[in-house]
Amino acid sequence: MTTLDTAVRARQSLPARIAARLGGGAVRLFLVAVGLFWLTPTVGLLLSSLRDKRDIAATGWWQVFAHPAQLTTDSYSKLFHNDTVMESLGTTALITVPATVLVILVGALAGYAFAWLDFPGRDWWFMAVVGLLVVPVQVALIPVAKLFNTLGIFESTPGVVLFHTAFGLPFAVFLLRNFFAEIPRELLEAARLDGAGELRLFLRVVLPLGGPAIASLGIFQFLWVWNDMLIALIFADSGHPPVTVALQQQVRQFGDNIDILASGAFLSMAVPLAVFFAFQRQFVSGVMAGAVK
Repeated sequence: MTTLDTAVRARQSLPARIAARLGGGAVRLFLVAVGLFWLTPTVGLLLSSLRDKRDIAATGWWQVFAHPAQLTTDSYSKLFHNDTVMESLGTTALITVPATVLVILVGALAGYAFAWLDFPGRDWWFMAVVGLLVVPVQVALIPVAKLFNTLGIFESTPGVVLFHTAFGLPFAVFLLRNFFAEIPRELLEAARLDGAGELRLFLRVVLPLGGPAIASLGIFQFLWVWNDMLIALIFADSGHPPVTVALQQQVRQFGDNIDILASGAFLSMAVPLAVFFAFQRQFVSGVMAGAVK
């Protein structure tokens, strides 16, 4: 070690020296351990869904490693023949996909308007949108239920989609407006000089540049709507419930169907996991871009 290196290390603070020493393999091992720890419930649910209900009731899921013969696909066979649960997956998709697409579409248009269009009261309107972020969902349950009942969409799939869209828009507008505002003004002005109108500018310039933020928003909205139970329990059609409500009804109706519940819970969790991993790169890019900006 040279004299210069010694002088530089001497000027470093104690936390900086500790971080420098731990910045190698130890941190990676720690992060891997944390990741495995957080994956443990998911792995446990998967292994439980591959066991017979008698084995589930008798021993823990970790016994699979000592007795691999316990693994079976009978629970998934029963699940696929359970009309209530399988229909509920389709209902959940009919709610989640439109609610996600509408939030992205309307949020992107509003975010662009708040970022780059001049209209009276723009800043005040944006402050009102930001203020809606602090409104709890529980506060609006009774008023919205009365409104939907008057409109004839209470206990219907369109009502649930509308509710999720309305409560997802404030965060969407806030996120996309801040992201779009970081686009260089010179780029937009150059497109306008080339004859691009606002719609073409939005579609050809803003949307491609905002892809990472839009992907992040889509993942958040999809996970929130897919895993929701409170709104679905109140506003969804009781005859065609989403998967979260359908699994809860299975608990009420039967006392020994833990195999159906385990496989159904894992299947309902596998869909948002697949969506997350499919858009993982865009999600990380959006988070890193927001952090840098």
